[in-house]
Amino acid sequence: MILVMDAGNTNIVLGVYRDDELIADWRLSTDLKRTSDEYGALITELFDRNGLETSEVKGVIISSVVPSIMHSVENTIKKYFNTKPVLVGPGVKTGINIKYDNPREVGADRIVNAVAALEKYRTTMIIIDFGTATTFCAVNAKGDYLGGAICPGIKISAEALFYRAAKLPRIELVKTPSIICRNTVSSMQAGVVYGYIGQVDYIVRKFKEELRKMGEDEPVVVATGGMAKLIKDDSKQIDALEPSLTLRGLKIIYEKNKEQKAI
Repeated sequence: MILVMDAGNTNIVLGVYRDDELIADWRLSTDLKRTSDEYGALITELFDRNGLETSEVKGVIISSVVPSIMHSVENTIKKYFNTKPVLVGPGVKTGINIKYDNPREVGADRIVNAVAALEKYRTTMIIIDFGTATTFCAVNAKGDYLGGAICPGIKISAEALFYRAAKLPRIELVKTPSIICRNTVSSMQAGVVYGYIGQVDYIVRKFKEELRKMGEDEPVVVATGGMAKLIKDDSKQIDALEPSLTLRGLKIIYEKNKEQKAI
């Protein structure tokens, strides 16, 4: 079995692959104060509840956009899984050619998503990851990471209203039946959710315009991340929903870099 982990600002997403099948996946909250033993206890409990043995894990790969937790997470893997994890970063083979001015600035999760999407679609793509931040990435059929855009995630947008407007409450992010609402909570939900859908569709249209100018093929628009389904259902631009895109990308990269797993 292979354990794959994506450490984001809000959640750590974990998955277990047996051969090519994702047999389990979980989310843990990202907590900078947790020790390696606390992470170890949580992960081993998840294994136990799913009838899985940690001793069967033969390799681990991690991508992270939170450097401050990596010491604890790496020690967790070494102590509880008796292996050295592959870390997605400089020197790791991905098959993606990063065209950023400074390739080191591209988040590991964005490259991992590109790897998985390229394997499946093999064409020009716009990949949208709805996480703490929402990232838009343009990748062509040759595996060139052409660049992207980053905006505040939908949860950050909603929280900003709560924190910065004294009389506005914290809200649950759901779609309202109507955009013309008659109470404060529904009005906020409508504004945040439908406004975000409009933002996503506009950004994608602008991406498509620029990709056409570059001479690229018409892109497939792929969405992933925790809030992707909420947006996709009403978006006119998103073609496909891929909830496990990041986990799949990690598995592919692990296979390309097996030799790094030995202690």
